[in-house]
Amino acid sequence: MTDGIRIRAFAVEDTEQVVALWHDAGLTRPWNDPRADIARKLAVQPELFLVAVDAQRADVVGTVMAGYDGHRGWLYYLASAAARRGHGIGRALVAEAERLLVELGCPKVQLMVREGNEGVLGFYDALGYERFTVHNSGKRLIHDD
Repeated sequence: MTDGIRIRAFAVEDTEQVVALWHDAGLTRPWNDPRADIARKLAVQPELFLVAVDAQRADVVGTVMAGYDGHRGWLYYLASAAARRGHGIGRALVAEAERLLVELGCPKVQLMVREGNEGVLGFYDALGYERFTVHNSGKRLIHDD
């Protein structure tokens, strides 16, 4: 537990708080329905979808989604409540996600940072993540309407 925070697996009852947190943190995009992203994650490795909860008030104050495809692990939707930033919530969520990935035999974890969110790179640098020079490509297979 970090600073009165408990990390646990996401529960369906957390949905509205998580979506609000993602909106507040600027993680949502018009082409990604956050509720659909949650539903998809609950169908695949739901134990790797973590929330940080205020131990006294039970409010969701942080999230991370992790995944492992047998080759690499990935982190998505790392967020902490604005009022709680700098209290170690993001660091604790990443550490727990990494621990769970290691338990699955995951040799390496990666993440993507959107252009315009370069300020977060220092956070990941401090956690030992190395920056890559790569180009990402993607193709939407299912459109969220």
